[in-house]
Amino acid sequence: MAAPVMDTCHVSCCANHTPNVVSWGRGGLIAFGTCNSVALYNPQVLIFTACAVCSGHSGPVCAVDAMSLSSSQLLVASASSDSSVKLWTCSSDTGKIGSMFIIKVIITSLAVPVLACGGDDSRVHLYVQLNGQFQRFLTLTGHEDWVRCVEWATKDGELWLASCSQDCLIRVWRLFAKTATEPDQQTDAVIKMKENVFQVSGDEFAVTLETVLAGHENWVYGIHWQPPCVKGDSVDQPLKLLSASMDKTMILWGPEEDSGMWVELVRVGEVGGNTLGFYGCQMSPDGFMILAHAFHGALHLWHCDSNQVRLWRPSVVISGHFNAVQDLSWDPEGEFIITVGSDQTTRLFTPWTRNGCSEITWHEISRPQIHGYDMQCLTMVGRFQFVSGADEKVLRVFKAPRNFVENFANISCTSLEKLLGSDLPEGASTPALGLSNKAVFQGMNPLNSLPPTEDDLLQNTLWPEVQKLYGHGFEMFCLASDSERTVVASACKASKPEHAAILLWSTTSWKQLQSLPSHSLTVTQMAFSPNGCLLLAVSRDRTWSLWRRGNPDSDTEASFSLYANTSKDTAVHARIIWSCDWSSDSKYFVTSSRDKKVIIWGHCGSGVRVGECEGESVTPCSSVLDVGDSATAVSICPYLCSDKSYLLAVGLENGTIVLYKWRPSEDLFSGADWSRCGETDACQSHTLTVKRLRWRPRPGRAGHGGNEEQAWVQLASAGADHVVKIFNIKISAL
Repeated sequence: MAAPVMDTCHVSCCANHTPNVVSWGRGGLIAFGTCNSVALYNPQVLIFTACAVCSGHSGPVCAVDAMSLSSSQLLVASASSDSSVKLWTCSSDTGKIGSMFIIKVIITSLAVPVLACGGDDSRVHLYVQLNGQFQRFLTLTGHEDWVRCVEWATKDGELWLASCSQDCLIRVWRLFAKTATEPDQQTDAVIKMKENVFQVSGDEFAVTLETVLAGHENWVYGIHWQPPCVKGDSVDQPLKLLSASMDKTMILWGPEEDSGMWVELVRVGEVGGNTLGFYGCQMSPDGFMILAHAFHGALHLWHCDSNQVRLWRPSVVISGHFNAVQDLSWDPEGEFIITVGSDQTTRLFTPWTRNGCSEITWHEISRPQIHGYDMQCLTMVGRFQFVSGADEKVLRVFKAPRNFVENFANISCTSLEKLLGSDLPEGASTPALGLSNKAVFQGMNPLNSLPPTEDDLLQNTLWPEVQKLYGHGFEMFCLASDSERTVVASACKASKPEHAAILLWSTTSWKQLQSLPSHSLTVTQMAFSPNGCLLLAVSRDRTWSLWRRGNPDSDTEASFSLYANTSKDTAVHARIIWSCDWSSDSKYFVTSSRDKKVIIWGHCGSGVRVGECEGESVTPCSSVLDVGDSATAVSICPYLCSDKSYLLAVGLENGTIVLYKWRPSEDLFSGADWSRCGETDACQSHTLTVKRLRWRPRPGRAGHGGNEEQAWVQLASAGADHVVKIFNIKISAL
């Protein structure tokens, strides 16, 4: 089998903000739900996979658990907001139980499968499988609010069940087999817990309340027993229970050796910040790492030294957006990417080489902007400065603080003197009721050479906001900057021509330079030509416009005038034009549309750059490429293939990214000028719409060095499935 053309270099994502969506397997893999996919984290490789689909619920599924009935049969329990619990085998569902809203289900075995369900009636319901059907045999009461999670553990032939609730309490129950009748006379006074006695398959069992754990100050959403460990020829189940709460803490509980009383052993969590608490928790198979997932999907990882079991430290972990990623941009040197998403955050990712490890991994090292509106677009205006737009009428300009530049220099092994500018603030902070990041000029220390933890990302990696730009009448939609980073173009949502005008801004004075009216509906994307002479815009009105700069060499700030455009009568695209891009030589530009068409434009046959051939019109230079689905993103690689053809990446609405080579040809009808040279497979593709594609502006792979790097290019993609991906492509082999 041939090696794939596109090799996945990095995947950034986080857990869905829903309870109990993360699981840590005995093999060491962490599985979590992200958007409508399941991610497996190891923690340096991410893949997405699905083995089977069980359909039958009429509402969203909120809890799943499974157990092996035999070496070849699996029993799966699922709970849904349709107020039902379904039991599944490999072939079909075995039954349906319940009439209450079940929040968590968990299965274990007591000669026969036993199912525990916690629901909105504040009770824990126990079911056993008899004659092929699950029958309720016991209800455990005590909680005073919704039961959010239940977990089984087995120790010395007894079952231990933990339950947690919105009443802020955790209750631990013990289920055991009844022995011979105890004598009536006792030599010592003993306090006996109330027993709930029941029979299963002729054997008598009892359930007692072992303890009630009070330590959290808010709803307890998740609990997890420490995984069993192998000791010699036996398997030992430690009686240690981990809990996660909306009070932003996790607690590890366990009984004291002398008294047997359950106490708090370890407490970890967040202090301050502007987030809500934890939705669930897990523990590694060896018991030396604990993981929580937060309300906004972030994973929080702590580890302890085997010699200091009470000392837990935060660890580096994967991170990403928890809503659709709308836009991304490489820095001009191609050493990091910045992304914006509907989760109201701007995030910065860069490669990092761990000490003693040759493999390079990507990590989020800064969260420059945490906003109150959904983010929509951004553009870089320098190495450490960018403009962002959101679902508001204001554009905001951000500049990197000194502590970020120092941390970036440490992680990327770059000379600090080369990166530092003058008058850089130390950091930034967000006022309690404000939307603007304020500069902090002293009192903040730079981070070390490790990627920051989630706590640091939230509180210590903001960039100061240095400017606000007012001028648009509706929410921002797209941004672009020229190659010299002197002009920024912006456009907002529009349903009328007067609102669809493009605004131009000076990056030195941040004053509005010009308004460019042409389109009648929202401008969806813009791109400056690499030579800085032309601005291309595409729109929902199915047309494109091309604006030429007056005199870029003059001392005065240049003006743009309409050079070429299509109208409703001359438009080739029949639907919304979603995306556009330029070739690196400024000879051609490309448009992609909802009509599934990709077209390359220019001065056909002239061989000159667009705008430099007076009297020559701008027309299609390629045959119409039908990509089979709505073409939502397109980007031209800045470097030619070995056969001197142009390499294009096209992102589709179904999540696939396809690579095409295009060579200029006089025959625009045969389609021979296009050749398909690669595409993402099922694991590499996004599961929802590809929102943006960007090639790295330099050849090679970020973080790598050496002459052989000239053979590689990198492509970054952003998707509506909350995921950012980076692909390595060996352009010399195409």
